[in-house]
Parts: sequence; C-alpha cells; structure tokens
Amino acid sequence: MGQALSCGEREESGLFGAVGKGEVERLEAMVDADPSVLEETSGYGRLSALHVAASNGRIEVVSALLDLSLNPDILNRYKQTPLMLAAMHGKISCVQKLIQAGANILMFDSLHGRTCLHYAAYYGHSDCLQAILSAAHSTPVSDSWGFARFVNIRDGGGATPLHLAARQSRPECVHILLDSGALVCASTGGYGYLGSTPLHLAARGGSLECVRELLAWGADRHQVDSSGRIPYTVALKHKHRVCAALLDPSSAEPLVWPSPLKFISELNPEAKTLLETALKEANMEREKALLKETVYSLPSLDSIVGADDTASEASDVELCCICFDQLCTIEVRPCGHQMCAHCILALCCHKKPNPTAACTTAPVCPFCRSSITQLVVAEIETSNDLELEFSPSNSKPRRSRKSNFSEGSSSFKSLSAMGSFTRLGGISPGKIAAECNVVIDKP
Repeated sequence: MGQALSCGEREESGLFGAVGKGEVERLEAMVDADPSVLEETSGYGRLSALHVAASNGRIEVVSALLDLSLNPDILNRYKQTPLMLAAMHGKISCVQKLIQAGANILMFDSLHGRTCLHYAAYYGHSDCLQAILSAAHSTPVSDSWGFARFVNIRDGGGATPLHLAARQSRPECVHILLDSGALVCASTGGYGYLGSTPLHLAARGGSLECVRELLAWGADRHQVDSSGRIPYTVALKHKHRVCAALLDPSSAEPLVWPSPLKFISELNPEAKTLLETALKEANMEREKALLKETVYSLPSLDSIVGADDTASEASDVELCCICFDQLCTIEVRPCGHQMCAHCILALCCHKKPNPTAACTTAPVCPFCRSSITQLVVAEIETSNDLELEFSPSNSKPRRSRKSNFSEGSSSFKSLSAMGSFTRLGGISPGKIAAECNVVIDKP
C-alpha cells in the first residue's frame, strides 16, 4: 500500500527495534521511563508501534501495548488501523486480539475507502475474513448497520469484498462471503469496469475456481456491465478459454446452491458438506462435457472430493431408493425417509432460485409428499448390524461413478417414477437386490 513496515527507522529511540524483535520487557521498561514514547511514529506512513506489531504478527507486543491502554483504532497517515494491517498481512492472532480489545471493524481508510473486511478479502486471508464476519454478529455494527449490509459494504470505488476476492482469485474467501450473504450479482461503481459483477471480475482474472463458486451460487451469465459485455465476452477478451467455456450462455446451466430454502440455511456442518460435495460432483460432470473440445482436461472426481470406497460392491448397505446408485446419506425430517445427497440436491435445485422472489417454496418428500423442515446426516446400518454415523470423510461408497443429473438440467427426473416407490413398500432396492442376488443397473 505504498508504505514500508520496517521497524528500524527509529532505532535511536529503540522503540521500534523492541517492537520488531518482540522484546516486551524492554518495551515496558521504555514506557515506564517515558510514557510519551508510545506517541512516536515510524516512516512516511506514520506507523505507530501497534501498527508495526500487528502487521508483523507480534502478538505478545500487541497484547502488551493494549494492556497499556493504547487506542486499538489508532490511525496512520492513510487512516489505516492496526486491524486493517493485521488483516492485510494475515496475522490472525493479532486480528482476534484487536477485535477482542474493541477495535472498530467499520472504519474506512483514506486510500480506497476500504475496511478491514475488504483487506482480508483482497489479500485472500480466509481465517481473518471469518474472524471479522464472526465479530460483526456481536458488535455494535450488527445493531447500527446490520450484518447483511456489512457483508456487502462498498469501498470508495463501489466494490464489495466479494468483488475484490473474485478479482484477486481468492476462491475460499468468495465461498465464505457468499455463504455469509454477499450479493452474487452486485455491480461495481468505479472499480474495474463500471457495472462489473463478481463474475465479470473472476472472468477477467481467469480464476476457474471463483467462476465455479459464483455460478454455483446463482451468478447470472447474461448480466452485462456498462459497456454491454457479459462475463463470457470478458473471459474471451483476456484469453481464458476454460472460463469462457463455462460462461458461454448457450451452454447448459449449472446446478445452483438452494440458499433461499430455510432448511438449507439451517444445515449442520456435516450435512452441508455432503450436499456441497454432491453439488461439486454434479457440476464437474457438466464441466467435463463442456470442456471436451478444449485443450484443458479436468481432474477426476476422485481427486476432487476424495474416494473412500470402504463399502464393497457386495455389501448389504441401503442404497438410495431413487437412483439405485449411492448410499442414503441424508435423512429428511420429520418423516424420516432417507436419500443420497445427490438426489436431495436435485430435489432442492429443481428450479433455479429467483433472487427477486420474496420466498421460495420448499420441496416435499418424494415418498410421502410431506413438507421438508430439516435435513440431517443419516445413520447407515450395515449387514453386520453395526450403525455408523455417516460423515463427509466417508461419503463416497457407491456402485458406480455415474452422475444422477442429466447434462444441462437440474430436473429431478427420477421423481416421475413415483409409482415404483409405493410398490416397493418401503423396502430398500439395495436389500432386495442382495436377497435375490440380482444386479440392479441404473436405467
């Protein structure tokens, strides 16, 4: 940001030498001898001792300075706080300590009008980003601004943290922000090209992971910037062929994470991981078909999500009654019926979420037609009468690697065979196959 973080420019006083080396006792002795020493600054940026300690990750010095009642929101020449510099350099322990000491997360610098949230997103420090977002739930920010407004806070150029993370190719930060309520189709002001969405910026930077993440959260491939360009055009202009293949508006729509559904927002971490993995698998199958004619080849699904075929082909485990392909990993509440994560996801993604709609109609259980109010991880019962809690790390035993989704469609096509569910009488097709020694192939 146009400033050095050197600790040696004021070595004659010894203050910044002690800060840079983490010599807490020496620092405290200097303050006891002359309390005004804390008013000294370093370099053209006028960095205080707390700025230097926070940016260098000297947590002991940060704690000592805060214990001396030093203002946690002290400003340098560019109105940057120590929290901003700690977030910029990814010093998570210092970020947490400053927040704990009451640092204001809603302060703007004079360089680009950015907050500590912008800094964490821009430089890709997902742990710092998560810490700041967590603090926003319990600080006065949530009362005065509201959490949703804070997540989508704009800098001086009209860019939200999501815009910055997408442009800088920070997929982990993109995911955290989207999961926290960032607007996937928000347009910029003066940042980048006027009217750019996060998808435009990810296409410009050629970040395939960011493009995937944004599309999976409902980013509009047809939205234009102020120059009338869609993300596909931007990707082609910057010669990002793979991104362009995924962004081509004439290609199949990807599956979209059904975030508007209430029970999706209330998923526990294990169930959420299973569904996110299923979403990634389904969209990877779509990508494979789209990229066949490019020089780029995608890695196998096994390398993406990790294969763990602990259940053998002949094991008497209960397969999903809809696809006959994968284990029942998700249980529907309150009825208790079980399905695999892929079929649950297809049921929830039957229609692409409409951002203009006030609410989304919740899907019903395909077996009993009762409303779904909750999804939990199912318990698997094996032939050895052992009950195993299904975890995301053991989510892959299956009979085949074929996707349950047809190319270019998120329709839940297996639901058309509703009559077969009634005839089965609740007996698992996997168990029927085992008893009859018949191999059931997916049609």
